[in-house]
Amino acid sequence: MISVEHLTKCYGDFVAVDDLSFEIDEGHVYGFLGPNGAGKSTTMNIMTGCLSATSGCVLIDGHDIFEEPNSAKKLIGYLPEQPPLYMSETPLEYLRFVGQAKGLRGEELQRQIEEVIDQTKIQDVKGKRISALSKGYRQRVGIIYVISQEKFEALMEASRDDLRPTEVFTADFEQLTGIDVSLEGEDYALSCQKAEDEDEEDLWLYDEEQFNVNVLQSAIEGLRSVSFTDEKAASDAKEEISLSLYLDNEYFPQIDIAFYRYDGSNCLCLVDGSPVSLVSRAVVVELIEAVNAIVLS
Repeated sequence: MISVEHLTKCYGDFVAVDDLSFEIDEGHVYGFLGPNGAGKSTTMNIMTGCLSATSGCVLIDGHDIFEEPNSAKKLIGYLPEQPPLYMSETPLEYLRFVGQAKGLRGEELQRQIEEVIDQTKIQDVKGKRISALSKGYRQRVGIIYVISQEKFEALMEASRDDLRPTEVFTADFEQLTGIDVSLEGEDYALSCQKAEDEDEEDLWLYDEEQFNVNVLQSAIEGLRSVSFTDEKAASDAKEEISLSLYLDNEYFPQIDIAFYRYDGSNCLCLVDGSPVSLVSRAVVVELIEAVNAIVLS
């Protein structure tokens, strides 16, 4: 049973959740309804231990999510509308990662991988990249978190950095509607005309001329963090390249990514103005070369 008692969450003077109490009995399906801004997502994030509360408590089968987070989280499965998946991996690779993070190895890991693939009916797409899957199939892959809870201490003990995706651009490239590039003091606008027919490909344009986006897509999707940091860029650091990526996504319509020279081997990556990680300068150079190939051709 889940029990929420006098739950309150405030952001300064703004009250996002106001003295909320309810109980959810085992074996039932409930709907959580309310208008935009009512506090539904905030409540769910608090209930799953992803967000702290100003006051009140949440009990998961008697375990306080704040006082006994490990015991409570063992009993929780949380699948948001947009599952936090690693887009460059296949469902099979993602399954193996989740299983190993929860302590599964060898034959037992393989047995549960096969079982979950069968349960979620993803046999036909298990070898495809998650970024190429439909929304429905991605949600099926998200259900993979139901893989055995018997041995998942490693997941509970993992640091935040252990669980963060290494991809700099974690969205689906197919959602992009345009990219603004700033490079060596020049600004370039790349636009995408979405195909009306599923059998047709999107049309990418620069200066009203069509170009092949494959190399640029590979360069953006190949940007990986070698380590995470909150270190700010030095005042005299040179900006190598910056991108504003526009997406057909109501939650994340724009992502700004900038790379600053850090040392001879790495660049400092900022996402939406905040330092996130160090990225190999070699892959940033590949991105620069991909952009130059488009704008200088």
